[in-house]
Amino acid sequence: MTKRITSQPRTVKVTRYVSPLREGGSMPAIAEADDDFLYVLKFRGAGQGVKALIAELIGGEIARLLGFKIPEIVFAELDEAFGRTEPDEEIQDLLKASTGLNLGLHYLSGSITYDPVVNTVDSLLASQIVWLDLLLVNMDRTARNTNMLYWHKELWLIDHGAALYFHHSWNNWEEMAKKPFKLISDHVLLPLAAELDQVDEDFQAVLTPEAIENIVALIPEEWLCYDTPFEHPETHRDAYVSFLKTRLLNFENIIKDAQHAREILI
Repeated sequence: MTKRITSQPRTVKVTRYVSPLREGGSMPAIAEADDDFLYVLKFRGAGQGVKALIAELIGGEIARLLGFKIPEIVFAELDEAFGRTEPDEEIQDLLKASTGLNLGLHYLSGSITYDPVVNTVDSLLASQIVWLDLLLVNMDRTARNTNMLYWHKELWLIDHGAALYFHHSWNNWEEMAKKPFKLISDHVLLPLAAELDQVDEDFQAVLTPEAIENIVALIPEEWLCYDTPFEHPETHRDAYVSFLKTRLLNFENIIKDAQHAREILI
């Protein structure tokens, strides 16, 4: 995998609502922007609010830095008048609640969902993906919902909105940063992940404290002002940095627990 440099996402303006994607509870949609590209749009007014957008941004950009194939992430401006002509009342309410800055991922037209029965992933790539999801406490890479696509014969990772789930309450987050991720036993690739120790050595050399700070710095300040126990947006931002740094410092035990879970499965 090739290391990528983290850069500020582009900002686009949404010009056309194309169609809903009703697979998830957050009601994402395919939308067109003023650059004439299609995006999978994640709305700030959906059930999980800006927390899902923050998880998507942090998770996706960490994955990109580590060399995974990730659709381009953009900030997507939604005008307050955008939803007035939408005939579906539920979608209209969602659009009205999402005025302002949302998040989009480049739409991979023609992609095919990864199927563990049909598709194969080698041990190294499986270990790399499991490592990423251990770090992000991402519960949403299961056989039921793999959140992986094949596009142009390459495996792409999508949808990290369910990662970092502790931030929906921030209860005991400092302790959670140190603890194993028990839900990793449900990970679709865990049985194949035989090279976690080597991946840990490789990835920790790339995901430095400075790199973590740079990625978390991408979060728009306005997203850090909603539904937060922190008094200041920068304190909120610092908590994400602290969680990720602390987790990496405790990753030896986290990996051992995942390896034990794998042994039980195989």
